[in-house]
Amino acid sequence: MPTPPLRQRLRDALPAAIKGRDRVAVAALRATLAAIDNAEAVAPAASADRGLAIERSPVGVGAAEVERRVLTEAQVADIVRAEMAEREAAAGDYDRAGRPDRAEQLRAEVSVLSAHLA
Repeated sequence: MPTPPLRQRLRDALPAAIKGRDRVAVAALRATLAAIDNAEAVAPAASADRGLAIERSPVGVGAAEVERRVLTEAQVADIVRAEMAEREAAAGDYDRAGRPDRAEQLRAEVSVLSAHLA
């Protein structure tokens, strides 16, 4: 049986972390899934519909919808690695600031994410 995509593995792990009340895992998974969603967002393009009077504006279900960018598995993995690197850097900052408790929490989040990369 093939391994599910990384994004799906992260999504599948979230309900279990919530039910298990694992705050560290929930925080890491939610933030990483949000980063993936943000990477899929497409910048709004200049449109001829901009600046129209309200009565000439497109309305209705889906009028403001745009297609999202499709990420490859490698791009999703790069986003997860970037999230891990960001947490490692922040943990170092917290260590230097005398907050080892917060640094340890961020390192625990890194270990949660690294378990899903393997």
